Amino acid sequence: MFPIRDSIHHHGPALITKLLIALNVAVFLWQVSLGPAGFQWVVYHYGFVPKAFFADPAGEFGRVFTSMFLHGGFEHILGNMWFLWIFGPAVEGRLGPGRYLTVYLLAGIGAALTQAVFLPASTAPMIGASGAISGVLGAYFLLFPTAWILTLVWPLPPIFFWFPAAFFIGFWILIQLLYGAMGLPGVAWWAHVGGFTVGYVLTYFFKPKRNYKAEPYWHGIYGF
Repeated sequence: MFPIRDSIHHHGPALITKLLIALNVAVFLWQVSLGPAGFQWVVYHYGFVPKAFFADPAGEFGRVFTSMFLHGGFEHILGNMWFLWIFGPAVEGRLGPGRYLTVYLLAGIGAALTQAVFLPASTAPMIGASGAISGVLGAYFLLFPTAWILTLVWPLPPIFFWFPAAFFIGFWILIQLLYGAMGLPGVAWWAHVGGFTVGYVLTYFFKPKRNYKAEPYWHGIYGF
């Protein structure tokens, strides 16, 4: 399932979301500009490596931050930035720029450390914004469970459905847990779980003291 948009009509200016997307894209273009060898050098020198972190936590802690802004390819960064664009503005509008950025960064840290705890002997560098963005999903899950997500369902021909945000994000986190438990390679599943958890918990304490209920905005199963 792939999200297309949410049902919240006005998100606010979402300046932090836009700046985060711009920064991630700028870093990725810099990676690409270095050529294949330079691209790999950046990944291995600035990606987060669990085994190296446990060998020297103080010396390796900076990689927790640098790894958040690196990506392994066009599909990787496009997917991450799309999810951030769909779910970030509403969370930023509700929490405010400062608390939103705090959730994003601390979720990214929590994501990397969670992956390290589950795979402490791994020497593969972990890169990508998905851990931090998982924190944004955790915040959205708490703040806007009654919002609706227009979703592209893959079977041919493609069909569009409106799903409640609680269902869409709940299904997403369940997949991360299942794949993490199965040990499927290639994706930092436990980082997603850790980022989601940190984002949810922080937002519980950060959220404004007022309730929100999203109106079920949809034009039918096949429409936008």
